[in-house]
Amino acid sequence: MTTAVTAIPAAPSDQAREHFAAEFTFETDCWDVHDALAKGADFVLLDVRGPALYARGHVPGAISLPHGKITRNRMSGWPEDTLFVTYCAGPHCNGAARGALRLAELGRPVKIMAGGITGWLDEEFALKAGGEP
Repeated sequence: MTTAVTAIPAAPSDQAREHFAAEFTFETDCWDVHDALAKGADFVLLDVRGPALYARGHVPGAISLPHGKITRNRMSGWPEDTLFVTYCAGPHCNGAARGALRLAELGRPVKIMAGGITGWLDEEFALKAGGEP
């Protein structure tokens, strides 16, 4: 019996390895971000949602910078090789990808925090309420 899962065969192992290894160059996860923030982050975490959502609750240490406000001028305050990690509401939101795209178009290194706020809460990590840090 063939199902929708098996109708298209899996990629050969060498292709699968390349594909899944490449994902880590584009994404990180909530657990790794949480751990890095506790140790002293070597990246800048950007909450790319609107200011009202940021004020309602954000990852502690994140900077509020809505994806539509990411410009060359705003990013000039950080060295060119600064790694940025973007996040938004969660898997149902493409704001993190929009922010990451804008940063990539500016030639900035960038990753997405997979899961966003939803993933952060799923890991039972606390949010911080209030305005800018």
